[in-house]
Amino acid sequence: MLALIAGRGALPAAVAEAASGSFLVCGLEQCPPDHLKADHLFRLERLGGLLVWLKARGVTQVCLCGAVTRPDLSPTRLDFRTLPLVPRILRALRHGDDGALRIVINILEGAGFTVLAAHELVPDLLPDAGVPTVSQPGDAAVQAASVGDGVSDDQARRDLGQASVVQASQIIAREGQDGTDAMLRGLGPEAHGGVLYKASKPGQDRRADLPVIGIGTAEGAIAAGLAGIVIEAGGVMVLDRVRVIERLNAAGLFLWVRERGT
Repeated sequence: MLALIAGRGALPAAVAEAASGSFLVCGLEQCPPDHLKADHLFRLERLGGLLVWLKARGVTQVCLCGAVTRPDLSPTRLDFRTLPLVPRILRALRHGDDGALRIVINILEGAGFTVLAAHELVPDLLPDAGVPTVSQPGDAAVQAASVGDGVSDDQARRDLGQASVVQASQIIAREGQDGTDAMLRGLGPEAHGGVLYKASKPGQDRRADLPVIGIGTAEGAIAAGLAGIVIEAGGVMVLDRVRVIERLNAAGLFLWVRERGT
């Protein structure tokens, strides 16, 4: 059986809709899923108890999907099953997002679960390389994408966000903790005609935290006056792809699903 450890956003619901057979939905008490009803909510201090709960229900596969806010750890709330995990949990809380997720995946695998990526369960979330929109990227977009590669490398080294806005060779904005949509809402006139660039962090474990765009991203790019969106082929999932492409076409923006470095 499959269990989704689900966070906020539309991704968990997309995975649930495509899942074959029965599955369970779990979520953190401090950050429950907002598009699915959870079968079980847990606290980080009771992670060991969650693993036992999953095994008792025949779960063998786990998918981490959706956005979560990093929780605090309260020593007074620890259960005895979680005590052996505390050193690794504390390391995860001290690491950046990518390092923390690697530790969580290791804990799950060490408990005997197979960890699946969202795009393994829903392969259509990863579009093929190319330009599916009517509008096509020009020379300025090619230059901006190259700059975006460098920004992505830098942000990976510092374990920061996965997106940026680039105007030709100028970096206009970098994604912060609030995410891509918040970055787009904060753009000023200097971003007009620029490009939203989004890619996975080089070297990240792609079973969790693979970046996502959706209709909200498309609307944000349109409202900001951008020329288009560049995403990494095989590295960024697209939710509600048909609507995203239709909306971009109506507004005259391009979507370029690009092989990194090309």
